[in-house]
Amino acid sequence: MSSFDRRTFLTGACSALTAPVLAGCGFTPAYAPGGAATRLRNAVSIMEPDDRAGYLMTRELEDRLGRASMPRYDLIYSLDLISQPVAISTSNIVTRYNLLGEGTYALRDRDSGAVVLSGTVDNFTSFSASGSTVATQAAERDAEERLVTILADQMVARLIAGSAGLPA
Repeated sequence: MSSFDRRTFLTGACSALTAPVLAGCGFTPAYAPGGAATRLRNAVSIMEPDDRAGYLMTRELEDRLGRASMPRYDLIYSLDLISQPVAISTSNIVTRYNLLGEGTYALRDRDSGAVVLSGTVDNFTSFSASGSTVATQAAERDAEERLVTILADQMVARLIAGSAGLPA
């Protein structure tokens, strides 16, 4: 007597149904040949950074989009990072901060000078301030790096989603 394995059935049924359903609705993987992400890969010149957060953002964006040798687009962005105390001890000492971040971006076509995609992303992360001064500074720098990585991921996801309308 053979037993019925639901996982095997669902995996087989889902994979058999998913491809035709997604193809029928016009779904194309972003990183597939001819996908939306290929329009931006190695085609975007990212602005030069002017501070640590800018360096981190440029590094993350170039890691995801590639470094363009003959760019078709320019990506300019601005970052706004703000520390906000969120936990205060009974002796009135801040023990935890939220680091709030907002990134505004614009993708400009080099030939026409027109902005083809733009938007704003925002997020936050936290860090502890309950250790020594050195530990708190290290935690803040780590939080800044994590936040910039999150903002870069959001920015690239929005650029890829909006790039489907860009010329190939």
